[in-house]
Amino acid sequence: MEPTDFLPHRDPFLFVSDIVSVDPGKSAVGRWNLTGEEAFFAGHFPGRPTLPGVLMVEALAQIGGIAVLADERYADKLALFGGIDKARFRRQVVPGDVLELEVTVGRLSARAGTGHGRAQVGGETACEADLLFVLVDGASEGHR
Repeated sequence: MEPTDFLPHRDPFLFVSDIVSVDPGKSAVGRWNLTGEEAFFAGHFPGRPTLPGVLMVEALAQIGGIAVLADERYADKLALFGGIDKARFRRQVVPGDVLELEVTVGRLSARAGTGHGRAQVGGETACEADLLFVLVDGASEGHR
């Protein structure tokens, strides 16, 4: 099972390296292996490369999208950001880190849903956020 089996995202904007587990429509766990070769590290910040917090939130949204889109009821949909609440950044993430991603889906309807995500490095929380997403008809080309 590959992230591209569910998501339309591709390099350079696919931030899930691999899927650890999926409970369709309920939760997903995955990883983002940060090699240090990612282009954003060169400019964020020179001499002290740090993963931008907004990209951690996007990685959580992507693993949440996998949780939802793995449910056959939503296989032909695209999950778009509707909102981000209570985002907190608790530690820096640097080249060589493996960002462990987990999202638990909350409310889920035919048109929208919520989830809570946590990103960790070595069991230490790097980021947490509540996510709101909207489901729209998706272009299934390239996934599923």
